[in-house]
Amino acid sequence: MSETNSTDGYRKVHEEPHKKVIRNPYGPNPGDYLSNVTSFQIIESTLREGEQFANAFFTLEKKIEIAKALDDFGADYIELTSPLASEQSRKDCEAICKLGLKAKILTHIRCKMEDAKIAVETGVDGVDVVIGTSKYLRQYSHGKDMSYIAKAAIEVIEFIKSKGIEIRFSSEDSFRSDIVDLLNIYKTVDKIGVTRVGIADTVGCANPRQVFELVKTLKSVVSCDIECHFHNDTGCAIANSYTALEAGARLVDTSVLGIGERNGITPLGGLMARMIAADRDYVLSKYKLHKLRDLENLVAEAVQVNIPFNNPITGFCAFTHKAGIHAKAILANPSTYEILNPADFGLSRYIHFASRLTGWNAIKSRVEQLNLDLTDDQIKEVTRKIKELGDVRPLNIDDVDSIIKDFHADIHTPLVKASDGPSVDSKDDIMLDNVKRPKLN
Repeated sequence: MSETNSTDGYRKVHEEPHKKVIRNPYGPNPGDYLSNVTSFQIIESTLREGEQFANAFFTLEKKIEIAKALDDFGADYIELTSPLASEQSRKDCEAICKLGLKAKILTHIRCKMEDAKIAVETGVDGVDVVIGTSKYLRQYSHGKDMSYIAKAAIEVIEFIKSKGIEIRFSSEDSFRSDIVDLLNIYKTVDKIGVTRVGIADTVGCANPRQVFELVKTLKSVVSCDIECHFHNDTGCAIANSYTALEAGARLVDTSVLGIGERNGITPLGGLMARMIAADRDYVLSKYKLHKLRDLENLVAEAVQVNIPFNNPITGFCAFTHKAGIHAKAILANPSTYEILNPADFGLSRYIHFASRLTGWNAIKSRVEQLNLDLTDDQIKEVTRKIKELGDVRPLNIDDVDSIIKDFHADIHTPLVKASDGPSVDSKDDIMLDNVKRPKLN
């Protein structure tokens, strides 16, 4: 693959310092007066939701390493597993609170006084309180009605507030809950003075339209910030997160690689890809995007998974261009086929030329990288030879380089004639002949 760090084309389209600034067509709609797309915050939940991933087992040492990496990346909040989960979970929470990180440390508890009392003793900066509000959870999980939920919420919230730390109240399974019940409980806790309220698509059933309507409606009845937590069971987590911000939510829960219960939640990297397309300057001012690859590798190794080939930004194909038409345009101006600039993430784009789909412009780029001297017509001829071999079998970089170098040598070296036999052609022609015509015994 041919590697290039050029960002000139990207800057011509996206920065234009000497021309009138044109509104980013991929950014927030100016008519969305409630939008927080340009002022969002991240609640990073790898050490809470991510610990619920099937493969996850984080030692205290690994949790500290991940917490420091998230803090270095720029996470606004880091959410930890409830100290009620186990004795070690409590010790982990206390230890991370003592690290002196820039990010605020949260823990996540049930709407119970016993949970709240232990949580505030760990030294966290805030407590995230949750209770199920859908008919499914009210009947089959905690078995309580909305009257009980409101009473419990008031008691827990007032206690946590008395400790001078942040408090978030969230319904669980929000999108399968009765809208009247939701709005009533949110108005109740907002009047008490919570830092923020949360909505949770606990089973991943919501679509962007539903998200926009619920968040916009909720925004009209509360004065505090809104946090959103989206599961990815139906593949909508990133889209739902962005839509929630458009509708007035300010905070989004994420985890590295999206790990979590079942298929997990909004992935940190995927959300960064969406958000930088919307407001590049804001994202770059807050988050160290060049740290993302190392952060994902750290978590992937800890939970023993591979980073998917099509993972936003860090998948090995993310900035790879293969088709001839794409390669030609990318070499002229990267913005033709890239909405994201790989340099923003400390990465490079690649032109994949070892294929029968390659074009002569990609081969020309490779010829230049090899410091060889061929005319355009000669490059087109060697490209034809590469395509011929690529029609027969898969190619690798060494195959292509060998064909190019041998062709170059033939161009600059007179053909050697055998006294009684045919001329000796270049090695790539012999390779093709051997493939096309079996040797005779």
